Amino acid sequence: MCGRWPATEDLHHRIVATCHVAGATLVLGSTQRLETVSAARCEQHGVGIARRPAGGGAVMVAPQAQVWMDFWVPRGDPLWEDDVVLSTRWLGKVWVRALGLLGVEGLWVHEGRSVETEWSGSVCFAGLGPGEVSVAGAKLVGICQRRTREGARFFTISTLSWDPSVVVRLLCLDQEAEERATCDLLGSATGLSEVMGARDRAWERRSMVEAVERQVLLCLP
Repeated sequence: MCGRWPATEDLHHRIVATCHVAGATLVLGSTQRLETVSAARCEQHGVGIARRPAGGGAVMVAPQAQVWMDFWVPRGDPLWEDDVVLSTRWLGKVWVRALGLLGVEGLWVHEGRSVETEWSGSVCFAGLGPGEVSVAGAKLVGICQRRTREGARFFTISTLSWDPSVVVRLLCLDQEAEERATCDLLGSATGLSEVMGARDRAWERRSMVEAVERQVLLCLP
């Protein structure tokens, strides 16, 4: 999605977008300092760098490597909530219903304020925010938002598999800190492949992405 989203003429309507990428990209949060990322390492691994208009740490995206869906809710909509802590709860519950219908059990929506860790300023899945979904203590769905006078744009993403080293190796860390971060983050998150029992063959990954996208759309209020 290039340029303004949603378009000006669509600001008063709910909108959903499924997002797909052409190449590996490290997406930084709106306030994340660029100096936390090594441009040289990104170039070495063939990873682009982009920035989203919402907070949080970095997220790695790649073709068929995640389910990424954005939602727009205008002010005045029944889903609108002034309290930013409560405003994402409905969306987390949508993901829980959708994944539950696909056989994923034990999902939990975080209803409190953000829980920060040593690494959450650098890596999105290192912390836990309002409305985000976890299973067995591991974060499965990340949610962040950008609020404007017209409404709120919600960014949601769930990786197919969780490997913290994929992001950590691109940060400006020395070897000792990189090893510690990777170890600390191993259990902080999980992926759809793990909770849905799928494997990494390309056709399975594609069909899993499509199935989750379709189910989330069907579960929207």
